[in-house]
Amino acid sequence: MDVKIESSWKTHLQEEFEKPYFAQLVKSVHNEYASGICYPPGRFIFNAFNQTPFDQVKVVILGQDPYHEPGQAHGLSFSVQEGVSFPPSLQNIFKEISDDLGAPVPPSGDLTRWAQQGVLLLNATLTVRAHQANSHATLGWQQFTDAAIRALATQRENIVYMLWGGFARGKAYMIDKNRNLVLESVHPSPLSANRGGWFGQHQFSRCNTYLQEHGIQPIIW
Repeated sequence: MDVKIESSWKTHLQEEFEKPYFAQLVKSVHNEYASGICYPPGRFIFNAFNQTPFDQVKVVILGQDPYHEPGQAHGLSFSVQEGVSFPPSLQNIFKEISDDLGAPVPPSGDLTRWAQQGVLLLNATLTVRAHQANSHATLGWQQFTDAAIRALATQRENIVYMLWGGFARGKAYMIDKNRNLVLESVHPSPLSANRGGWFGQHQFSRCNTYLQEHGIQPIIW
């Protein structure tokens, strides 16, 4: 199957594209988009991969599924399109970055600037039906995105994996902690973050320290 995705990822994930589940996934996604409003727009479904080539990944931030309200999702986990108000989780991410690094809260919630520095902003499920969180969770996306994580985990090292919340932390078993840095915490959503375990973890400075210790350019958060 000829999938329009960044060339290095296409090489590393080619086996997935040939498997029966992926053909069924494509069919299901086409049907969903044809029968109702879904997000992100089709051109952004593989945006995380297109913005951050395989060999340029320094950090992985794993989300669950895209935002499901109009104008928000554009294929990068936790990111919203230019001019869109910050969702609560993103507000808490920016607050922690400000507290941790002293950086001002940016005017835009578009995290493409992170992706282009090597932050893979990957949702486990890449599409969603409008107004219905996790509505595409059973289509087969997670088999595909797990394969992407495994490809990084087996073929790359010295990557920082930021796993926020129970769902993301459930992926930690795929990652060799002796060859990478795994930072786990509660989810930045107010429901979790306000109970403790999100603020004051210094994940962003710890990430940059690790990268610098391994001769890798740190992220400008």
